[in-house]
Amino acid sequence: MTAKSLHWLTEMQLKQSARIVSKKIDDFKEKTHPQVGKVLDPIADTRKVPPDHTFGALLHPDEYGVGDLIYNKTPTKFSRENDREKGTLTILRQHLKKINFQNFKSLLEAFRHYDKNGDGKIDQEELRDVLSQFNLKLDPKIMDDLFDYCDLEGVGAINFLQFANFLNWKDKMPIGEREEKIITKGNATNDDGCGLVAHEDIVPLEIGSSVKTLRTITRKEDKSNGHYSKSSSLINAVVGNYSPEDFPTLGVPTIRTDLAAPRFRRISDTINYGDEATATALLNPSIFAQRQVYEKDMFLGRSKEEMKQIFCKAGVDMTRGTFEEVWRRAAMKHLTGEVSVETFREILDETQISETLTC
Repeated sequence: MTAKSLHWLTEMQLKQSARIVSKKIDDFKEKTHPQVGKVLDPIADTRKVPPDHTFGALLHPDEYGVGDLIYNKTPTKFSRENDREKGTLTILRQHLKKINFQNFKSLLEAFRHYDKNGDGKIDQEELRDVLSQFNLKLDPKIMDDLFDYCDLEGVGAINFLQFANFLNWKDKMPIGEREEKIITKGNATNDDGCGLVAHEDIVPLEIGSSVKTLRTITRKEDKSNGHYSKSSSLINAVVGNYSPEDFPTLGVPTIRTDLAAPRFRRISDTINYGDEATATALLNPSIFAQRQVYEKDMFLGRSKEEMKQIFCKAGVDMTRGTFEEVWRRAAMKHLTGEVSVETFREILDETQISETLTC
């Protein structure tokens, strides 16, 4: 109380004199404490770098990519530095496919619009004129790349098959009977007087379908060279382009059907030996699985007397002669003559006989 009631000289001098503040402390408070009329930005000074400044070590990219190594391309065919050009070319082709699909009713009508002189092929000048009609003003290099991409044979012209594959959605524009006659041997001919395409170039759109289209062709650099197999190659094989038998299987398969499943499996064994049920089988178990009869029991080889007892207890009626005939045909399906319940049942369903079997 005494100290507060007295006015000491030193305290009065401190109040009246100017306060001495460290420059570092003052700058730190200005950066970290909000101030009236200023936006608080603690890292403003760290962003004061020139636009071309690069942080960290600059690593130069390789001249080749993974696709170049897989396809075993020569150094002159590397596409590492041509990603932008390839993207532009892909967009251009998709735009032309859309235009042709929306403006023409058939592939032949679209081809005739491109083929101005009617010689059965499209040269570079005709392609440039059509692109100008579609208001596509392209750089000469992009124009040359587009033409070279479609001209697989390098003859300076695009034929009907190449036109349908690279500049059209051919599966969405199937070939009718009248159009097929015209492009194979009708009034649409090439320089040799033959049709625009051969008969073997026209294939069904799907297996067993009556709708027809042109066969699919692929550029040479898009094929897998060096005996490498990719998922895209297998996808192409499904739609009838390449057979997966032409490529060796590499890596470890997900389902190890090449290994025999152990009789007793450990808890830590997570390998799928091909004997596990699918999601559909788990959600909708069969009547056999509900009675503890599993798939391996259906494919197990059995004797003739055992097979007879199984089908008799299942309530299947057939004559003894029918049983012997079905057994003989089922035994012919296996190299060693073994007959399983599944094989016997398939042969029995084919016969479609329901005579009585004396058990």
